[in-house]
Amino acid sequence: MSASLKLGLAALAVSWPMAQAAEVPQAFLKDYCIECHGAKKQKGDRRFDELSFPLKDKAAANDAQDIIDQLTLGDMPPKKAAQPTDAQRTAMIDLLTQKVAEARESLQTTGAQTVLRRLNRREYLNTIGDLFALDMTSFDPTAKFPRDQMADHMDNIGDALVTSGYLLDQYLDAADQIVEKALGTPQQPAEQSWHFDKNFQQGQELSYSHKRVYGFRYLCVYEVPNTVNHEGGYAAIHEFSEGVPADGLYEIKVLAHAMNRHHPYDVNIFKMDPEDPFRLGIVPGDVRVGTLHHPQPIEPQLAEVTVRDGEPEWYTMKVRLEKGQTPRFIFPNGMKNCRNAFQKIASQYRDQWPKNDPYTGGIVEARRVVLQHGQMPHIRIHEVDIRGPIFDQWPLQEQQIVFGKDGFAAERSREILQTFADRAYRRPATEAEVDRLMAVVAKRQADGHSPREAVMDALKAAICSPAFLYLNEPDQAKKPAELSAHDLAARLSYFLWSTMPDADLRAAADSGDILKPEVLRSQMERLLRHPRSENFVKGFLDSWLNLRALGDMPPDRDAFDLYYAKDLQNAMKRETQLFMRHLIDANGPVTDFLDCDYAFVNKPLANLYELPVSFAGKAAHEFQKVSLQDRRRGGLLGMGSVLTVSANGIETSPVIRGVWLLDNVFGTPPPPPPDNVPPIDPDVRGAKSIREIITKHRESATCYGCHQKIDPPGFALENFDPIGAWRTRYTLGKKKGPEIDPSGELPSGEAFKDVTEFKKLLMDRQPLFIRMLTERLLTYATGRRMEALDRPVVNHIVSDLTHKDKGLHTLIDAIVQSSIFRRP
Repeated sequence: MSASLKLGLAALAVSWPMAQAAEVPQAFLKDYCIECHGAKKQKGDRRFDELSFPLKDKAAANDAQDIIDQLTLGDMPPKKAAQPTDAQRTAMIDLLTQKVAEARESLQTTGAQTVLRRLNRREYLNTIGDLFALDMTSFDPTAKFPRDQMADHMDNIGDALVTSGYLLDQYLDAADQIVEKALGTPQQPAEQSWHFDKNFQQGQELSYSHKRVYGFRYLCVYEVPNTVNHEGGYAAIHEFSEGVPADGLYEIKVLAHAMNRHHPYDVNIFKMDPEDPFRLGIVPGDVRVGTLHHPQPIEPQLAEVTVRDGEPEWYTMKVRLEKGQTPRFIFPNGMKNCRNAFQKIASQYRDQWPKNDPYTGGIVEARRVVLQHGQMPHIRIHEVDIRGPIFDQWPLQEQQIVFGKDGFAAERSREILQTFADRAYRRPATEAEVDRLMAVVAKRQADGHSPREAVMDALKAAICSPAFLYLNEPDQAKKPAELSAHDLAARLSYFLWSTMPDADLRAAADSGDILKPEVLRSQMERLLRHPRSENFVKGFLDSWLNLRALGDMPPDRDAFDLYYAKDLQNAMKRETQLFMRHLIDANGPVTDFLDCDYAFVNKPLANLYELPVSFAGKAAHEFQKVSLQDRRRGGLLGMGSVLTVSANGIETSPVIRGVWLLDNVFGTPPPPPPDNVPPIDPDVRGAKSIREIITKHRESATCYGCHQKIDPPGFALENFDPIGAWRTRYTLGKKKGPEIDPSGELPSGEAFKDVTEFKKLLMDRQPLFIRMLTERLLTYATGRRMEALDRPVVNHIVSDLTHKDKGLHTLIDAIVQSSIFRRP
């Protein structure tokens, strides 16, 4: 027993001298907890009167850990209730921590165990891409897969990733698509060329005006792609709507120039900065999916060039297109809405139109008049040349990686399948497994298929097998001490790359060297340095901060038009990703997530944040690291991604943001509200302040316990509007509303007057944040929730990190070296 624990027990014994040593915890609970968490009342669905020591099972250990967390935060007992002394509180925390550790030993477990889990959708896509050397940018065989079930925003938790009969059917369909795309073209397609210089028909809305004014001589793009009307955001080649004849790389040349970047009109009509050069991009389109002038489900930006003013110039881009896809041109920094712009220019500048051709009203005439006589900003394309598919080698890499450099040979069928299964299963395939694949080959050949076709069907069977779809962690009933070499390599790879081990990592698994701590660390370092670790940054942030939900409740277009005109959604997400990337690469302290003096912004974000940043010589969409003098920004709580995902798109709610903070920063999510509690009316600010409304709601005894923890952190962020811009008053329509009061008091009694003081209080609670982040990383890395019996390992990591540099890179290393990561 440690000296500190002995002192703690002595302090508790003084408080309850009549209690036996084993009864001291119950005496504490009786005095400070049972009134609200006993037989008569269970606030937050917590009941502690039946808790006995030693802790008898995992559920009891979890209850004890809840008590530890609340005592550590100072949130419990409630402020109005009787309080233990600081010595009693600390002693009880130490005692319960010891009890949880003892339970871990007595229950003969090293912590919770990972449930056998399947690959989630993004892991499946990445793995298929690597297994077949396929470019998955514009190819998505999972389009009909059901959405992966989330657990605490995580999309890789084993017990949440159910496998339905419908999903099994989709695996079969996907396998057909994948193998046919990778191997279904044995002969090299011939290179072709196309030239277009006329009959450039626009979308239906612009067709009349373009025919009248230009005779379809030009292909023009006017606005950003994500507008509400979708009139001029996509420019497709009508005569090439059927798309390319084969998968491959295509060279696309365009003769184009920027038109009317500097114009005589009010810049607010367009929400464009005339100092920013025009950018022309390409996204794929598929006429089988829908109209080419509207958004489509799969449309990644494949290439981009900056288009100059003046005379037309040729620009060359090389893009990969799938069979049937056609290139569509976009204007990433175009105007916010060309329909509205046509209407406003035609109406507001009537005096500039010829007297013999006046504007007589209506949107159709507005388009024609402005195009014929005005100076509408746009990118104008005169000619387009397309050449391809272009191949640097044949057979393609996807055929060589499966069949070998010499191509398919029937006599090598077993060798081909053995090599493929070894890679697909992320371990050496057994003889029996390869026998089953060869049985598929024999059956298909007996049915009249060629040897190549039969092997392709066997490959489809392999990627529908549990050995591929599920991570092959060992049988939990056998309770091995550690993961095998291949399972450990897979866990590391899916943690940091969200895909199968590469050749280097696989070699370390095959030799068994990956089980050595120094080799495991070396491989972790290599994977983190590789660009593919962006999969970890994006996947973890989507899970921890729920950034994948950004856009689920999109901001109101009228009130927050810049969010769409400047593509702030993607910019916000990228800011947070660059921030985490910086912490990994520089081993920056994880406490920078709470508060820091720098940020990563592009020009639209800098404007939103009102930062005095110069972007001279840089494109507006490019990011740079900037120093912050104003500490309202800095850290997660000043980022647009966090402030937008924790709002509802129309207004903010201290309750929603408070819950978000408790969950993702404090690591203590509140329980769901009781069924009989009425919701807070979200839209009564015309009569009262939101603070008054929530205060009234808290007066209910049923609500007070949770809202005293939820509301104060939420109020700290009220100066930020639904997209993260700073405000000092609420708005009522277009009028100013009540002044915002961002002050609050935490349940522990610590007060703050604004977000900067609130962040200082968070910095005082660094160990709690580090523990929460450690548990989230371990959850993401192992595919299971952390439980109370894992806490001793978590505490060790947190303590060690706190006494070191607090670096994120150091924390990731500690995660990978931990017993939780290395065991099933």
